[in-house]
Amino acid sequence: MASVFRLGLTGGIGSGKSTVAGILVELGAAVIDADAIAHAVTATGGPAIEAIRATFGNNMITPEGALDRQKMRALAFSHPHARQQLEAIVHPLVGAETRRQSDAAIVAGQRCLVFDVPLLVESSRWRSQVDAVLVVDCTEATQISRVMARSQLDAAAVQAITQAPRARRLQAADAVIFNDGIPLHVLRSKVAALATTFGLSLANTTAGPN
Repeated sequence: MASVFRLGLTGGIGSGKSTVAGILVELGAAVIDADAIAHAVTATGGPAIEAIRATFGNNMITPEGALDRQKMRALAFSHPHARQQLEAIVHPLVGAETRRQSDAAIVAGQRCLVFDVPLLVESSRWRSQVDAVLVVDCTEATQISRVMARSQLDAAAVQAITQAPRARRLQAADAVIFNDGIPLHVLRSKVAALATTFGLSLANTTAGPN
């Protein structure tokens, strides 16, 4: 059986990580989105809901039966132990679904798996599970501008959304794509070129403008 290359993809909010993930899908990779899985397990009817209710009470559940993300974010910010409790519920479920999707992709013949993980650098487990880490980077000013343009948040609120510091992400990277002030077709070419550098088994590594 041909070997499978596992690429960890991460980047700060507003960096364009999701756009890069989409390009990798176009190139033939299978992308497993840890954040989307986390949202699914805490959505209405998700497998984490009853454990969240038992741990934090009905106050943390919306009338529709999903995790109230705004309330949980505020609680986790003021009480770090609450964040640890939530992670203890959610992370095993995310891990199980990640493995299920990975196994299914491999059975389907995929030889390049991309793990889209917003907090990959903060995690103690993810780095050992991937062959390389790709960081999508841009300046903090660009991050703030992009997030403000797509949300109702002001600059101060965006700055308060803390993930791994930029320097820490870059230090952990095996490769970096600087996605700042470039058009989409240039970004697409950068991703395709980097794919060949890693030797990823992509269906089409020449994607770009016609």
